[in-house]
Amino acid sequence: MLITLLFVALLAFYVAWNLGANDVANAMGTSVGSKAVTLKQALIIAGVLEFTGAVLFGHEVTETLATKIANPALFAATPQIFVVGMVTVLISCGVWLQIATSRGLPVSSSHAVVGAIAGFSWVALGVGAIDWSSIGLITIGWILTPLISGVIAALFYSQIKHWILDQPNQVVQLQEWIPWLSTLLLGVFGVIVLPSLTEPLTNFVIEQTGFNIPTYDIPLLTGAVAAVGLTIISWRQLQKTEEVFPTSQSPVPNPQSPLPLIPRGGPTFPNPVEKLFARFQLLSACFVAFAHGSNDVGNAIAPLAAIVYINRTGSVPTDGITIPLWILILGGAGIVGGLAVWGKKVIATIGENIIALQPSSGFCAELATATTILIASRLGLPVSTSHALVGGVVGIGLVQNLKSIKFQTLKGIAAAWLITIPLSAALSAAIFSIARILFF
Repeated sequence: MLITLLFVALLAFYVAWNLGANDVANAMGTSVGSKAVTLKQALIIAGVLEFTGAVLFGHEVTETLATKIANPALFAATPQIFVVGMVTVLISCGVWLQIATSRGLPVSSSHAVVGAIAGFSWVALGVGAIDWSSIGLITIGWILTPLISGVIAALFYSQIKHWILDQPNQVVQLQEWIPWLSTLLLGVFGVIVLPSLTEPLTNFVIEQTGFNIPTYDIPLLTGAVAAVGLTIISWRQLQKTEEVFPTSQSPVPNPQSPLPLIPRGGPTFPNPVEKLFARFQLLSACFVAFAHGSNDVGNAIAPLAAIVYINRTGSVPTDGITIPLWILILGGAGIVGGLAVWGKKVIATIGENIIALQPSSGFCAELATATTILIASRLGLPVSTSHALVGGVVGIGLVQNLKSIKFQTLKGIAAAWLITIPLSAALSAAIFSIARILFF
């Protein structure tokens, strides 16, 4: 059994590696495309935050995938079949993600995992082995994800465009909007994540002082202090940046025009407004990376978590399960490795091949993605980060100009989305059928 566990752990690492290569473009693709960060900086930042998100918050979605897609009660008498099935899930997902990444297509690892679990379950015990209510709920989430993210991104960008970018004096307008942008940016992230992050501090204060502090007091205080700090820092940076830019450069250029690069390889921006938005975009990209790590690591490690549970208890997990820390670390490490080695192709597709992005538009797309995905993660729903970001980028394009959207790229992405579930299900079913002939 130890050899089996080692083999499954390696497979989970392989899936996480491919997941990092493909899905992490969702976190940093728009930032690289808008030149807010260089590719090297993006890889380092995303690596740290993806790993942190996976380890701190990866257990909820992992639990959903391990216990809610296949109907585990039907495998109670034959846990070994469930183990073989979960191994086929890892192989199927890893292979499909690797193929998609080699072609630069951002596909949904969530689609691949759910399709593969459904495929082996169908072959093993028939159509009744699939928990169709969970599949239906997750499918609704997949459909709504790009629509919701697109609407949020379009709403954000249309307001920024109207109140800041289209105004005769963008710098003055931005100064007035900085407190609101800071609150929005930190609020989206803080409302969902800060309560969990500050829970140990809250418990410590209660134990030491004896005061029964409401759960959200410390997160609200932390978020408020951070928003005020970000506002003050941003005002100072805008003032310094404005002194560098000549007055003739104050108008914002055509939003469809890509930004130039200075010879030294660092980003340059046409005005202080876009330069400050680049800093905001970097923060929003960090939030997306953290959100992605917390949500999508489950796609790689849920089968491993289920197998470890069976090995420890001798029974199939039917309810909630505890995810060992070493499994979360394995998944996070795999994501970081895949991003660093193979992540460039899909980053190019997301950041450059749908619409031309600037920091102001990239910031809105990432903020919309973070909002959509973090909410899903807290609810334990394995939605698609790819869907959220592509939906957000398209929403920006609709506000800018319909002609700015490169529909040829979207056709390729949509085709990959559509075939992911049936292809991974068929692949998993075929591999499971062969394994059953060989081992049972």
